[in-house]
Amino acid sequence: MTTVADATTQQRNDALSPAARRAIFGAWLGFFVDQFDIYLPVIALAPAAIYFQPKNLPASVAATIYFSIFAATLIGRPVGAIIFGNFADSIGRKRSAMVAVGGFGVITFLIAILPGYESWGLTVLLILILLRFVDGIFLGGEYTAASPLAMEYAPRKKRGLVGALIQVGYPCAYVGISLVTLLMLAVLPAKGLHSAYVQWGWRIPFFVGSLLALAFVVYYQFFVPESELWEKSKEAAASSSEKTEAPLKQLFRGDNLRNLVQVFVLMTGVWLTLQAVLSTLPAVLIQQKKLPPTTVTIGLLIANVLLAFGYIGAGLLSQRVGRRLLFIAYGVLSATVAPMLYVMLVDSPGTVTPLVLAAIVTVLVISVWGFVTTYITERFHTGVRASGYGVGYSLAVVLPALYAYYMLGLGNFIPYKYTQIVLLAVGGLFMIVGAVMGPETKDLDFASEVTTPEAEPAPSARREPTGRPAPGSA
Repeated sequence: MTTVADATTQQRNDALSPAARRAIFGAWLGFFVDQFDIYLPVIALAPAAIYFQPKNLPASVAATIYFSIFAATLIGRPVGAIIFGNFADSIGRKRSAMVAVGGFGVITFLIAILPGYESWGLTVLLILILLRFVDGIFLGGEYTAASPLAMEYAPRKKRGLVGALIQVGYPCAYVGISLVTLLMLAVLPAKGLHSAYVQWGWRIPFFVGSLLALAFVVYYQFFVPESELWEKSKEAAASSSEKTEAPLKQLFRGDNLRNLVQVFVLMTGVWLTLQAVLSTLPAVLIQQKKLPPTTVTIGLLIANVLLAFGYIGAGLLSQRVGRRLLFIAYGVLSATVAPMLYVMLVDSPGTVTPLVLAAIVTVLVISVWGFVTTYITERFHTGVRASGYGVGYSLAVVLPALYAYYMLGLGNFIPYKYTQIVLLAVGGLFMIVGAVMGPETKDLDFASEVTTPEAEPAPSARREPTGRPAPGSA
């Protein structure tokens, strides 16, 4: 029988402490700045792409160069996750997050002052791609450190919601950068190579991104505490007579490695479906459907407002039905329903119908990210949580990041405008397989973990406070 005292204690344990609220807001802010930065080329630079390219390029070549700038950032992320994940598990989540965000703030500023193709030729295009790769390294360090810190402060029953709130930083950033770009285009229309927006207007969103990074560093320094769970784990490791291996070495052996492989398969599917929708829709609507860029920006802005609610819904639902089952459901939807809707989008006439279908596909496919952060942090113990989260989250992006080249290859077999449906279907299948490979995690209790890193059980073996195995445990 549950007593009043027990109920009061449980309610207190489920409440967010002031430190937890600051850590969660810090993780949201970090991810907001991260996503603002990563999508600068997709939204702000897209109307000014000719600034960095030779004239009269074939449309397919121009699109591939445009995708390559974005892909360079995605490929840099797993490198950053490896570097900063090891630091976050070794020297602390807080310091690692601050260095990572400060780093990509500087890189974003450097991109904002680059000259164009007319001044430096192909050299500037190579420099831009290189800077975006380095930018990706620092970006990979932001969520690798800040997200595990926040999740370690989250009560077990609120982890689904907390993970969703962190991920809402993405649609908020997308809306923010879209509004900034729309304002710039309204004041400075992009009408040819020597128009004001193409020559210098695109730089303002990049300067804004750099300033946002600075704001995060200041906030994190003065308001966000280090993870108490990580500190206790390090204290226990320091008092142990056994030698502790580097977190990265621990990650690539035993149960940790098996968990990493499972997360890699799952996230390959999640990333592939994301790229098939998010990174290609603007080009599809503008280049294939011939819709005005401003109209497309407004339409996708509305879709991302809806997506924020989709994230929250998915996070809360994962807390009730389980992350594993929900991943399988999203995989089925991505492999079946989403491709059919995408074909309707490509073939539908007019302006309103394609934009409505684009919004539906966006919410249907991408809202799975509402519980990604929660699930991956639950798959690794405290001693390697940042490394496991960062590498598992980021390493899987490498193959999906090459989606533009897959689409070019698939264009030899099917009409190019339909190539995204193959990526959606394959991504959905990866998601289903990855989810089936792993256990359910929603009832895992971080606080009950064994404190010494070598002795900590794998997530599949951890138990609830009652001593009963967590549901779905292997």
